Amino acid sequence: MSTSVKVTDTTKSRLEELQAEIRLETGRNVTQQELLERIVTSSYESKDELIDSFRDEFEPLSEEEIDRWLSGTIDSGVETKEEDIDDVLYGE
Repeated sequence: MSTSVKVTDTTKSRLEELQAEIRLETGRNVTQQELLERIVTSSYESKDELIDSFRDEFEPLSEEEIDRWLSGTIDSGVETKEEDIDDVLYGE
């Protein structure tokens, strides 16, 4: 069930600012309804915590997984310059 809530122009403007900030920080579009529900039903100590709550869940690699990933890295003994990378990537 959805109910309309009347808010002042100032509150509406602030919700729009928060929506924009969440979109910029997380790449995710959220509705004002989602934003209000998150604010009202949860307690966040800061605006950053509120914004972070809209980020996708991310499970970082364990130390063992990082070590396994890096174990395939070798030193070829050849120094690579930035210009060399540009040549390969962009044909410059």
